[in-house]
Amino acid sequence: MSLDFNYRHLYYFWVVAQEGGVARAATRLGMAVQTVSTQVRELERALGQALLKPAGRGLVLTEAGEAARRQAGLIFALGQALPEQVRNAASAPSQRLVVGISDGLPKLVVRRLLQPVLDAPRLRLLCHEDEFERLLADLALHRLDVVLADRPAPTNHPGLKVYSHAVGVSPLSWYAPPALLGAARAGFPQALADLPVLLPTAHAASRARLDAWFERHGVRPNVVGEFEDSALLVTFGAAGMGLLPAPTLLQDKLASRYELQPVAGCDGVAEQFFAIAAEKKVVHPLVRRLLPALTAVAAVG
Repeated sequence: MSLDFNYRHLYYFWVVAQEGGVARAATRLGMAVQTVSTQVRELERALGQALLKPAGRGLVLTEAGEAARRQAGLIFALGQALPEQVRNAASAPSQRLVVGISDGLPKLVVRRLLQPVLDAPRLRLLCHEDEFERLLADLALHRLDVVLADRPAPTNHPGLKVYSHAVGVSPLSWYAPPALLGAARAGFPQALADLPVLLPTAHAASRARLDAWFERHGVRPNVVGEFEDSALLVTFGAAGMGLLPAPTLLQDKLASRYELQPVAGCDGVAEQFFAIAAEKKVVHPLVRRLLPALTAVAAVG
């Protein structure tokens, strides 16, 4: 470990970069602005590079500052994880798997996708739901072991060293609560212009495909609700608020748990599932176990 600079100075700089300015960083740190500014200058002297430069009435990162910010993020992410890892090591051994769940992924699918590792001895499963881009950032910083999503990671993202593994696909179907089932089946798909319809928001990759399906069939849907959370969408549909699209592989669960019945298929529209992991020499053993098994599980659906 290099001792050519003070890691506390690096931390002050990292907070400045996060907060977008020295004054806001000083407030967060509970320190004087001049003190924070001095510490950052000390870091610049130690590194021999300017990390901040004037821009209008504020400051922005130089290229060297951006590189320092990225490395500092990795350093302090590892530091934040250290106490818990030490506590875990001192207690009974467990297999910890930290999974990011994209907010666009149907939540009822998640357990099925994770089923291959749920019988691992002394498994400690941590699931975090967030926006897709934030999960990829956490994955790149090794805060997550794997991300489950409804889309692959972008291939042209600078500095993002992750790979996407296609783990299955399920056609979409339309479902209705009992009170709307007869009318929906009788006039499908034109009935979607008159009956209430619930849809995922644009956070879901399937939304664009659904919009194209409506256009292809010449249907202007009577949308009464849009949901980022797919579990909420199903809950409101089960309460009778409207018809909704969902993966066909969930048909039995939707019927038994939510009394939602299939109306018809959504021809040409499918929900895709991806597992995304960071590129590294040592892959988490449960992630290695998960990826080949996921393909088989999704295919069964």
